[in-house]
Amino acid sequence: MQSEVDGARANLTQRRQTVNRGHPRRRLPPLSRVATRTALAASVALVIAAALVRPRRVVVDGRSMEPTLAPGDRLLVVRTRALHTGDVVAVRDPRDARRVLVKRVGAVLDREVVLRGDNQGASTDSRDFGTVALSAVLGRVVRCYAPAWRAGPVR
Repeated sequence: MQSEVDGARANLTQRRQTVNRGHPRRRLPPLSRVATRTALAASVALVIAAALVRPRRVVVDGRSMEPTLAPGDRLLVVRTRALHTGDVVAVRDPRDARRVLVKRVGAVLDREVVLRGDNQGASTDSRDFGTVALSAVLGRVVRCYAPAWRAGPVR
């Protein structure tokens, strides 16, 4: 009986060795390894960038930025320290800190910005409330993501 068990074990061991020799572990070619590592590094960098930038979503309510933006547009806003004349920004309303305004930068002064709406007739902007501190700027509007037919970069 013992010899039968030993024979079965030997047979099983031999089969394993044959299978292992017939199909060695496949390694990726060097270029594929580089591409995989690059993709992984890019993914990690994207996650870190998103955590640092912390994009904010804002919904347009009003006609002050028509025709660039319309009521109901959903915007993606990212923090930035560098503002330029012509940038569209989201800013805390200087009259009511619970509200967020979306306006275009008319001028950048030392620590303040002048804000203008694209639709002057319907806009409450720096002509009404004066300049706004840079610390009140939440970020630059980079993209309209909804509705789908208006989606795209904001300029």
